[in-house]
Amino acid sequence: MRLLSPGSLLLVTVFAVLLFGGKRLPDAARALGRSLRILKSEGKALRREFDSGREAAAPASAAPAARPAAEPERVVKAAPGASRTDRAA
Repeated sequence: MRLLSPGSLLLVTVFAVLLFGGKRLPDAARALGRSLRILKSEGKALRREFDSGREAAAPASAAPAARPAAEPERVVKAAPGASRTDRAA
């Protein structure tokens, strides 16, 4: 589905010339172009800022939780004369 047919474009052009006049129409088009460029650059800057903030937050939340240090192994000394199966582990 087309938004504007050739006839509609012609009607919009004639209306713009009548509304703004032949002398002011190029200035109005230039001002519109500048406004669109500024809007586009601000949108890109906002998107970059949003993406960099999301990237900075992602590693912190994805980092694994710190594990506690492993406890040292306990060495149990057997009483003199105890066999190997009598020792507590």
